[in-house]
Amino acid sequence: MSLQSDVRDFLTSRRARLTPDRAGLPAYGGHRRVPGLRREEVAMLAGMSVDYYIRLERGNLSGASGSVLEALARALQLDEAEHDHLLDLARRADAGTRPPRSTSSARCVPAVVQQVLDAIADAPAWVRNARHDVLAANALGHALYAPLMESPVRPLNTARFLFLDPASRTFFRDWERSADDVTGMLRIEAGRHPGDRDLSDLIGELSTRSTEFSVRWARHDVRFHRAGSKRLHHPVVGDLDLDYLAMDLAEQDDLRLLVYTAAPGSPSADGLRMLAAWAARGPETAGGPTAGAQASGPSGASGITMSK
Repeated sequence: MSLQSDVRDFLTSRRARLTPDRAGLPAYGGHRRVPGLRREEVAMLAGMSVDYYIRLERGNLSGASGSVLEALARALQLDEAEHDHLLDLARRADAGTRPPRSTSSARCVPAVVQQVLDAIADAPAWVRNARHDVLAANALGHALYAPLMESPVRPLNTARFLFLDPASRTFFRDWERSADDVTGMLRIEAGRHPGDRDLSDLIGELSTRSTEFSVRWARHDVRFHRAGSKRLHHPVVGDLDLDYLAMDLAEQDDLRLLVYTAAPGSPSADGLRMLAAWAARGPETAGGPTAGAQASGPSGASGITMSK
């Protein structure tokens, strides 16, 4: 889709969800023809003319000042992720009509990143790029995401696994929430990296092959993924309730490190210890699913094949 369409659909969808009551406005006139605020109501809340707001909503963010964008974000009650997405769209508009510089997602990690992963001995950890390709993991990370690691499709990709592999419905106990989160994160990345060919190809693939994804993509919702909880069902150790922390890697463009932990003394902490023991024995002797990647080095954690 074009930038103009992205801007139009994003602003229209944000306006549609905001009711007069939430905006602190009286609902005059009885029956309303629109589900949310009218354009003139958003313009009033943002302190701009109706004509100017209509211009913005039609997809023309070019030249909009920082103060205008901030006023618009306040009027539409955008959260942090939505606010950043609006700024990304505005930056693209200010770049002019020239096509975005063609780029591609990172496909490998520096050796030092794998060393850091292997040093995290007691918690599952892995690294992904902007389009959610799994680029590296430690031994527990491989073991935790064994259903994904078994996939014959390369590069390994959490979004593709989530929407195209039936096993994900069992693995992610909160599948609907996970689907919402991943779609929202991909929407954020698409706004930041419009020239990323790999990302565009993935979004196109998911849109054509998954109705669940295409419906969510059309909502224009955006998400950050910094910290939270995951409810998983592992084929070997059963249910796990884990906390995660996601961190951008300094000086490594668009690489993100994710680390999972369990509350001390909890059944999930016991489950992680069982998972570590299973991973240490090796999936072949443990009788469980394989990690789907060759090991290189004593940890058995690296060697994710990134060729397509």
